[in-house]
Amino acid sequence: MKGFGEMIKKLKKSPKKIVFTEGSDERILEAASRLLASNFLTPILVGNEEEVLNAAEQFGYNIRGAQIIDPENYDRMDEMVEMFCELRKSKGVTPEQARKTLAQGNYFGTMLVKMGVADSLLGGATYSTADTVRPALQLIKTKPGSTIVSSCFILVRPSATGENEVLAMGDCAINLKPNSDELVEIAGATAECGRVFGIDPKVAFLSYSTLGSGKGEDVDKMREATEKAKAAFPDLPISGELQFDAAVSPRVARTKCPGDPVAGRVNVFVFPDINAGNIGYKIAQRLGNFDAYGPILLGLNAPINDLSRGCNAEEVYSMAIITAALVED
Repeated sequence: MKGFGEMIKKLKKSPKKIVFTEGSDERILEAASRLLASNFLTPILVGNEEEVLNAAEQFGYNIRGAQIIDPENYDRMDEMVEMFCELRKSKGVTPEQARKTLAQGNYFGTMLVKMGVADSLLGGATYSTADTVRPALQLIKTKPGSTIVSSCFILVRPSATGENEVLAMGDCAINLKPNSDELVEIAGATAECGRVFGIDPKVAFLSYSTLGSGKGEDVDKMREATEKAKAAFPDLPISGELQFDAAVSPRVARTKCPGDPVAGRVNVFVFPDINAGNIGYKIAQRLGNFDAYGPILLGLNAPINDLSRGCNAEEVYSMAIITAALVED
């Protein structure tokens, strides 16, 4: 795995700014104090300055050097409102409506990225995933060639060889029931994200069937997605549809799909729907002793990531580094 050391090294060469939409949250303040002490990533904390400073003092965190920006007293608010209205003109948004919306930390923080004040954003300590993703979709929008925003989790655990075992799983947080074309996009984006973490991608489209052993609409969808993905990414090792055991166990793969060059060695997993994906990564995390990083949002024009509302300060710190490291120089 390209560890946090390499990401930090990259950030030291080209320091970035990351906006936190919940600036007075204790976990955010603890992570911000660590980042400030390390001096490779500048946190921007959204919130009332007095409230943020009082919270930092109450919890005992030194946030000297952080930018604190209050939507109620932002000197570029008129410019932000004008840009927001332009971005949302198809919806007929008025300046009054824009100001009301931009009073919310999630929208205000996203606009700071749009305006170039920040390079990236991390939210979700108190906001839902939808409340983090919605402003990003409306304002940052998808990259050229992307039709959807998806997500992946990077799972890491030490292996017997001393190297980290690193897996990528998508989509576990955003798309409820992706169709075959969306699954192709999810596969490509998840594999590309995996490369950032040192994964040499080998992709499986997962199912309760292995290469035709089962029947049903869900099997057909995964088989169709596999064929489309092979055509879309001819240089990417892909197999499917595969059951999970055939994807990860060479012994099972030799029995269920002999001669398949990918089965048994998969490290990028594409799930048929959010139910399977969310359950799958959490099983790996809780029973397989993997550290799970994510959800990492894929397909946006700028790195914007979502935290679990149950996150701790260590997860905030780690996700901030990951998010900033994804900024394209």
